Amino acid sequence: MPTLRLSQDPDADALLSEDPLALLLGMALDQQIPMEKAFRGPYVLRSRIGKELDAADLAAREDLAELFAQPPAVHRFPGSMAGRVAELCGALVERYDGRAEAVWADVPDGEELLTRLKALPGFGTQKAQIFLALLGKQLDVRPDGWREAAGVYGEDGALRSVADVTGPESLSQVRAYKQSVKAAARKRT
Repeated sequence: MPTLRLSQDPDADALLSEDPLALLLGMALDQQIPMEKAFRGPYVLRSRIGKELDAADLAAREDLAELFAQPPAVHRFPGSMAGRVAELCGALVERYDGRAEAVWADVPDGEELLTRLKALPGFGTQKAQIFLALLGKQLDVRPDGWREAAGVYGEDGALRSVADVTGPESLSQVRAYKQSVKAAARKRT
């Protein structure tokens, strides 16, 4: 199994590499905070809970917002993101028997995988395409048409998103790309 390097922390990256739920939660948390912090979030959460991450447990926990808010907070919006994680985990329990990897296991093609990802709470088209690209590029989840379904994020050699981060150098390149996109957008307004 490949070792992901999304959080830039060896222990957190080991969890992301071994636990599909942790990886999916990291992607859900990846908004309005640095990518590394988002993908460290599942490791921090597991440490606070004191046991392995479980979708049914997370969906039902009444103390999830408190766990998110403990310093250092898992996310800059601990209450709303705890709610989003609970909702995502609830959907996994309802549709996939609580198994995150069932979202992408045995999909017939990239379009079906994209449809499944977009149906998850908190996953719009862009986030779903980025996660699909991450699965294809780094975890060899490659149903027919996966690159096309991932859009520009599936392009070989692209350095646009978390799907392309394999270490500190590629993280810097992805950041530079995102900053150039933001600068271009500011010039247009």
